[in-house]
Order: sequence, then structure tokens, then C-alpha cells
Amino acid sequence: MIDLAITITTFSVMVMLFKYFDKIRVNNLIAITFNYFTAGTLALSSYLLENSFIELKTNTNLILVIIALIIGSLFVITFNLYAYSAQKIGITLSTISNKMSMVIPILIGIILFKEEVTFFKIIGVFLALGAIVFSSKEDKKSKKLSQLNIIILFLLFIGQGLADGLLNWGQRNILNSQNMNLFFTLTFLFAGFTGGLYSFIKIKTSNLKMDKKSIFWGIILGIPNYLTLLYFIKSLKSELFTTYQVFPIVNIGVIVMCTILSVILFQEKVSIFKWVGVGFGILAISLILL
Repeated sequence: MIDLAITITTFSVMVMLFKYFDKIRVNNLIAITFNYFTAGTLALSSYLLENSFIELKTNTNLILVIIALIIGSLFVITFNLYAYSAQKIGITLSTISNKMSMVIPILIGIILFKEEVTFFKIIGVFLALGAIVFSSKEDKKSKKLSQLNIIILFLLFIGQGLADGLLNWGQRNILNSQNMNLFFTLTFLFAGFTGGLYSFIKIKTSNLKMDKKSIFWGIILGIPNYLTLLYFIKSLKSELFTTYQVFPIVNIGVIVMCTILSVILFQEKVSIFKWVGVGFGILAISLILL
């Protein structure tokens, strides 16, 4: 239960940091790149505290490396999409689109892992999708979503869902206490080098500058990022809850916490439609847990 609480809290902290970045003019690309290097360094340090360099070869295999590279790529894409979305579209809608992507790993679990399917779980999945659609609606006083914003929210939904699905497969088939932090190291560092390459290209072809403020806040962001992934995987491996329960609990917890914090900390206006969308999400979770 503690692992779930830490996962929800650290992810919510990351979302609030993204919103704060917009207010203090932190460059997302630079911050996200250094965030991954920080998270990768923390993961490598944790691995070396528990293992030796001699055990590195033993705990490494081709499948682990390939999955880490794929997830690392998805991390870069979804992280940048999330940063843009949280700042330009809104924390609530971005969080709902991101976390309701749980339907993808749930479907993967049903198809690949033959997890139990019940009438209530099916209804819950459709309600989760309804929550996204309903939360996308705006009242008359709110600014309508542009076609670009809708596409960004959709890509965020798909990208995060695929990453979660691969993580679920990985923790079932290849991850254990010996290689878990090694997997995190490869995932984060690959994402960092990918972001670094893109940053280098942007620096050479545009006005992008490597400023100290963005580097500093990127390092800060990397701490909750590492903790989120670590305790999320621990939650999935816990015998207290099933995989089918962990994804909904974490996702709806983040949605509720971020909605409340966005109103309190940033005075973000949340329309009645978005509140109803959150309500649908809670109802969906309740049905999925039956």
C-alpha cells in the first residue's frame, strides 16, 4: 500500500513541476533531458549498492536491453508531449488523457496474460474511455480545444499506454530484484542520450540555449521520476494487489490529486465537464476493482 501511495505522490509532484516550469520559463527539452540523466544515475547508484560490476554481465540480456530501449524512446516522446500538454492545454485534461491510458495495458493483460474478464471490468474500461471524452468537452466560458491539442492528447494516451503495457510485460517476464535497477538505468540513460542528441540539434539549428536554470530543475525533476518508476514496478510485483488493480488505483489517484492541486496551487479553472469526467473515472475504477 505504501508503494502505491509513493507512486501516486511522486507522479503528482512531477506534474506540478511541469506546470511550475511554465511559470518560471524553464526549457522543457533541456529539463527533461537532464531529468533522465539524473534518474539514470540514481538507478545506477542503487544497482551498484546492491551488486558488483562483475554481476553486470550476468544480469544483462538482449531482451532486457531491447525493452529498455523501446520504453526509453516512449518515455522521451510522452514526457515531452506531457510537458507541452500540461502547460498549454491544462493539468487536469493532460493527466486524465495520460493516466486513462491504463485501458491499453489492461487489454494487453487480457490478451497476452489471459487475465480474468468480467462484465463489470468491461463496463469499467468503456467508462474510462468515456471519462476522457467527457473531460475533453468544455463549457461555454472555456476555450475550445484545437485540432492540434486533440491530436497531442491522443498521442499522449497511446504512448503512455504502450509504455505501461511493456513495463507490465517486463516485470512479469524479465525483471527481478537483481536486474530491476539495471533495467531502469538503461531505460533512463537511453532516454537521456536521445533527448541530448535532439537538444544538440536544436542548439545548432535554433536559438535554444543550455541554461543553468533548466539544468537545475531537470535534475530536481529526475528524483521523483526515478522514484515513480521504482515504486510503480514494486506495486505491480506486490502480492497485495493484482496488476488489474494497480493500474486503476495509481491512475485515478494521480488524476484526483493533480486536479485538486492544480486548483489550489495554480488556480486552474476546471469546468463542470472535467469534474464529471473525473467522476466517470472514479466510477470506472470502482467497477474494474469488482
